[in-house]
Amino acid sequence: MNNNFMIIDNIPVAINGEKNLLELIRKAGVDLPTFCYYSELSVYGACRMCMVEDKWGSMVAACSTPPKNGMEIRTNTPRLRKYRKMILELLLSNHCGDCTTCDKNGKCKLQELAARFDVHRVRFPNTKRKPDIDDSSLSITRDANKCILCGDCVRVCNEVQNVGAIDFANRGSKMKVACAFDKPIGESNCVGCGQCAAVCPTAAIIVKNDSHLLWKTLNSEDTVAVAQIAPAVRVAVAKEFGYQGENVMGKIVASLRRMGFDYIFDTSTAADLTVMEESKEFVERLTNGGTLPLFTSCCPAWVKYCENEYPEMLPNVSTCRSPMQMFASVINEQFKDSGKKLISVAIMPCTAKKSEAARDEFKDENGKQLVDYVITTQELISMIKETGIIFNEIEPESVDMPFGTMTGAGVIFGVTGGVTEAVIRRVSQDKSIASLRNLAFEGVRGFNGIKEFELLLDDKTIRICVVNGLKNVAPIMERIKNGEKFDLIEVMACPNGCISGGGQPKATLSEKSERSVNLYNADKLCTLKRSEENPLMEELYNGILKGKEHELLHVSYVK
Repeated sequence: MNNNFMIIDNIPVAINGEKNLLELIRKAGVDLPTFCYYSELSVYGACRMCMVEDKWGSMVAACSTPPKNGMEIRTNTPRLRKYRKMILELLLSNHCGDCTTCDKNGKCKLQELAARFDVHRVRFPNTKRKPDIDDSSLSITRDANKCILCGDCVRVCNEVQNVGAIDFANRGSKMKVACAFDKPIGESNCVGCGQCAAVCPTAAIIVKNDSHLLWKTLNSEDTVAVAQIAPAVRVAVAKEFGYQGENVMGKIVASLRRMGFDYIFDTSTAADLTVMEESKEFVERLTNGGTLPLFTSCCPAWVKYCENEYPEMLPNVSTCRSPMQMFASVINEQFKDSGKKLISVAIMPCTAKKSEAARDEFKDENGKQLVDYVITTQELISMIKETGIIFNEIEPESVDMPFGTMTGAGVIFGVTGGVTEAVIRRVSQDKSIASLRNLAFEGVRGFNGIKEFELLLDDKTIRICVVNGLKNVAPIMERIKNGEKFDLIEVMACPNGCISGGGQPKATLSEKSERSVNLYNADKLCTLKRSEENPLMEELYNGILKGKEHELLHVSYVK
């Protein structure tokens, strides 16, 4: 029996492995305020909002203080309340105050805590009223005058993503978050993953908003507007509208129709196409002694990271375009003779997709992007609200033909390990239901940073690795350089896959896990489980794609 306990606000609370006071206090039912604390990141202790007072009157930061048996603390004394209000006032006095027009109005942590602690007046003069915008990135927008120096973005970029595009610069009152040599973020080694925007408590870093550009072209009589929706989007929208449904794909489709889209498709269909092409490429490399391991190419942030950090490995990256770009090629072929201007829109959980769409490799002979606009899940939610659609009451609708068929293999692309599992379903010799069920327990699923397993293919044992998050790329690359052999490696830049993309609504770890479960549940409800079972694949290969497979579905990132 564990006899270790602490006294928190005169109530004994058992200590069961909590690494700091903050975890124990929250377990006791007290929501201690923080700006800079994330359980997945290192302890920084910069904001000081989580200060507590011990029985001798000393104050300590709860996030960086380990619990001790017999320790007595208070979390809500007059002194602490005064202290927290002072911190908030000082932050607000050095903060751009355009709250009513701010992108994070209603979701800003600083705004939330100012209201919670009844801070309605700031006694100090505000020195930062003009925006300081860095709009150089295609994925994110930075405003230095909204930064509170919590360090969340710096730590996630360095510790979780291992990119290191931003860090603290200068000292004292001149301290700021900046890129090397104070370059704009668009000129740095940023890969556009958007994880910095996902953890920023204010609007100092936000997702680049392109919805206003889309609104200008939508509903024009001389255009045909086509949207594709990525698998991970459907499991992240419901909560934002207070809806309890798990998978709201039908409601999203209905909402887009009311906005003015002429055709709406599911990117899962193109994911099936990606499986067909990538598994074919994989088998060819295995059979003919091609370059191995084969790295997946669905994640644009990973491709950019590989270009920046491991250019020598680019020949190992699959030549297959991402599902978004494959579908864009198919859509352009389908509607090129419509007599109207095509507006191709991709609704994605990923901020890096905005950069991918703008790459020269994905433009037609006239220099026009195959995907005109990439709209993130966050932007989609804002557009639905702006339209006035009552999401809870709208009736679900189905996607359009002729591309309205998809399999469960395409749906699970949105979670880490999903691409690998879909490819295994395709190349595996055992097509039984039992084999399909067993695959879920072979090590491909789950949120572990690195997952490894072996598979028997044509009497040959192949080694497969799933890399979950960019920080786990370096250890695998080091092992490859040291002579270790792998055959297939999936890399997803964002931890846990697209369900945690930078363009998704903010979520806790348990909520991200629920998104994963909901995607796998959607897979279970699909009648067709393997990409080759999709009858649309044969129609595409014998129709639009005939003789153009390589031109429309493949790309080379090797310069």
